[in-house]
Amino acid sequence: MTDLVRQEIAATADTLVVKIGTRPLTNEAGTLDEARVAALAEELHAMLAAGRRVLLVSSGAVGAGMGQLGLKRRPTDLANLQAVAAIGQSYLVQAYERALRAHGRHAAQVLLTAEDLDDRTRYLNVRNTLSALLDLGAVPIINENDTVSVEELRTTFGDNDRLAAMVTNLLRAPLLVILSDVAGLYDGDPFDPASKVIPTVSRLDESIVALVRDRATGLSKGGMASKLEAARICTSAGENVIVASGREPGVLSRILAGESVGTLFLAHGVALAARKRWIGFTAQPRGHLVLDAGARRAVERQGRSLLPIGVAEVVGTFVKGDVVALRDHEGVEFARGLTNYGAADLLRIKGLKSEAIAAALGYCPYQEVIHRDNLLVTTLAATDAAK
Repeated sequence: MTDLVRQEIAATADTLVVKIGTRPLTNEAGTLDEARVAALAEELHAMLAAGRRVLLVSSGAVGAGMGQLGLKRRPTDLANLQAVAAIGQSYLVQAYERALRAHGRHAAQVLLTAEDLDDRTRYLNVRNTLSALLDLGAVPIINENDTVSVEELRTTFGDNDRLAAMVTNLLRAPLLVILSDVAGLYDGDPFDPASKVIPTVSRLDESIVALVRDRATGLSKGGMASKLEAARICTSAGENVIVASGREPGVLSRILAGESVGTLFLAHGVALAARKRWIGFTAQPRGHLVLDAGARRAVERQGRSLLPIGVAEVVGTFVKGDVVALRDHEGVEFARGLTNYGAADLLRIKGLKSEAIAAALGYCPYQEVIHRDNLLVTTLAATDAAK
């Protein structure tokens, strides 16, 4: 069954990011299933032939390595985990290259770490490289660089979901499709036969987050919680997200035909400029500021700049131009921005009116701690003006 909203989204999605998890690519033994890779490559080729630009964020390196080495369990120590990922990554990309070459296409391996997207210059370089690959008609195969990353492999956050969201924001792609081992977001426990897939989520609020039912697995680092976080990042920036089953034949073709497949998370608010996307959802804060209630309201609801009088606490070591998070007294983060002052100066001017800055510091380069042009509200309560 087609859906007019989905048809419009599909029709305008000239650039797509597709993320596929470990389980849709591997069999029960943990070995990479090349038939599934070939089927995915065929769908990617069809999208490219239709004039779309496509990037693939692919998990599966650790799972593929486990299969090649005959391992039954995921290693728990970091060195062996990184070694398995290195073996699996080369095998994974070779499989994509073989499958795409059958259609006259090429796979381009792109391995990223969080630092690549955290640094503004490297972030822009990544964007330029990906754009050049797309112009050449190649399919960028993007993955977390597991062989050098530490935190990403240790956690169960589902980093490739977040990575896919960051890539979507990086290129301002109108649509992110996350292919998982479940059919979408369920209204109850996905293992309960009475539960049903929610076709559309217009706003990702606490009632939606409360539906998450994650279970630890032996292969996948992800889960619906990380997919909701990816959806939050993209929809807050003005892009759409679909979570669907990666095991369903022809799923991408059906999505681009406007069929009601999986769960559609609708974009809300205006599409954000690339700089604000980086500030709010990609760069890692170097510290945080605790704001009083009046300052939070002014920043979050009224779209105003942050003045020193509203800063109650300064936490962390940072310098002018760093990204800092804004929190309330309960520790809830609601915004991020580029600070005009380092931590040492902010400790001297916090709580002061702007006209008192010069007396406290001996100079006054800025009236604002963070100007609204360099600030992004990240809560769902944000108004378009505040963004």
